Amino acid sequence: MLSTDAKLSELVNRLKEFAAANLECVILFGSAARGDFRTGFSDLNVACILHSLSVEELGRLAHVVKWWCVDQKEPAPLFFTRDELHQAADVFSIEILDMKHGRRVLYGKDVVAEIEVPMNLHRVQIEHDLRTMILKLRQQYLRAPGNAKELTPVLRKSFSGVLTLLRHAVMAFGEEPPATPHEIIARAVALTGSDTAAFNALLKLRETGEFHGEIVPAYGAYLNALEKVSSALDKHLPKREWQRVKNAHS
Repeated sequence: MLSTDAKLSELVNRLKEFAAANLECVILFGSAARGDFRTGFSDLNVACILHSLSVEELGRLAHVVKWWCVDQKEPAPLFFTRDELHQAADVFSIEILDMKHGRRVLYGKDVVAEIEVPMNLHRVQIEHDLRTMILKLRQQYLRAPGNAKELTPVLRKSFSGVLTLLRHAVMAFGEEPPATPHEIIARAVALTGSDTAAFNALLKLRETGEFHGEIVPAYGAYLNALEKVSSALDKHLPKREWQRVKNAHS
């Protein structure tokens, strides 16, 4: 099994070999770049900036991505052109803020530093992603109501994304998010009135793989806590502030 640094170095070497001059930049972001990476629990999140993203260019990299995802069991890299990355700051604000607040340039020039993220739209993306998560969790429950064997993996898989959203919810309230998961949960709960115990139970599940207690109340408490975070965000800024450009006549 390769070490984290060895995996990243091998990924960059393979990208350089097969993308050649088309490769502009490779950036590591997320927990591994922020310094709170935990082997076995955290993913290696990578963004690749290419000059061209034609299907021919993507085809040259397909086996590199397959090696990364299948052999190394890491999430697929995000592929952008430089212009596309700048233009996406409104709709991928969570991902780009993660890059801005914690990144390591593995290859090429730092193309993220100059990007500005519209924070009013950042707050909208958080709520959108939270509400999407809630809908998916409801659908999963309907497929196996009360079945701990089927629902426990659902809860565990969901929580990494939820923890990211809680961290960004703290940012949406104008605060610098804490460093550790327990501190992030505590601050998000204080700002939104949600449930510390519900989130901490999921954090323990994510870290240990073990679930103790009754699945139905735990699932319900988790859903209710997410609903409270989403509701708090909905009330945080008036809807007129969501517009990309304000109407001068409104």
